Amino acid sequence: MDIKSNPNPEQQEEFQRFGWQFRIQHIVLFSSVIMLVVTGVPMWLALGEPGHIKADTATISAFGDLQIYRDLHKFSGVVLTVVAIYHLLYLAFSREGRREFMALMPMVKDVTDVIQNIMFFAFMTNKRPKFGRFTYYEKFDYWAVYWGCVIMIGTGLILWFPEFFGQFMPQWLGYEMSLAVHADEAILAFLALFVWHFYNVHYKPSKFPGSRTWINGKITREEMLEEHPLEYEQMLKQKQEKS
Repeated sequence: MDIKSNPNPEQQEEFQRFGWQFRIQHIVLFSSVIMLVVTGVPMWLALGEPGHIKADTATISAFGDLQIYRDLHKFSGVVLTVVAIYHLLYLAFSREGRREFMALMPMVKDVTDVIQNIMFFAFMTNKRPKFGRFTYYEKFDYWAVYWGCVIMIGTGLILWFPEFFGQFMPQWLGYEMSLAVHADEAILAFLALFVWHFYNVHYKPSKFPGSRTWINGKITREEMLEEHPLEYEQMLKQKQEKS
């Protein structure tokens, strides 16, 4: 993270938290997920066995042409798959990616931070945990997305190509189980993203009406001291060593 000096003392000192690559991946990711949710709902209501309809005509017509939703859903699934693969390459072959990956690894401190935060909210202590570059709930967000991608992409491929996968597994294990898991994981992902994640990033009082870090990658000094004090201390130490 780089310190950006500001010639205007009335404005908050800012830090570059995320680079352009990370931000673009995030934008493509959430755009594809939103489209998958929007197009997945009518498909979930209307589709049963491959090529068969389980909802009545009125339900289907209320959403419009179901084939359009199918095509958009498949396209969005391809976009999600591509950005997930690209992110793996980004982690493996870029210095920024490797740094972020190491910072996102779960640690023993994350467990103690959870316990201390619970104690703080339960008024059992007046000290909140001090976080480094990523808090435990940010790490949870990150790894939950990858777990969700593995499940959704895997089951989505089985649903997209049931005849091909039917050569290797029975229908109850392939198509039917994938349909149930795909739908349940989609609901779980929707709740995790649009309730848990959106609250922590946009809805809570200190962030409302929303963080702009996902757009410009920047965070203010006040936010740094509040949310990532250990990282701020480390940056000051490194700056002093260089000077």
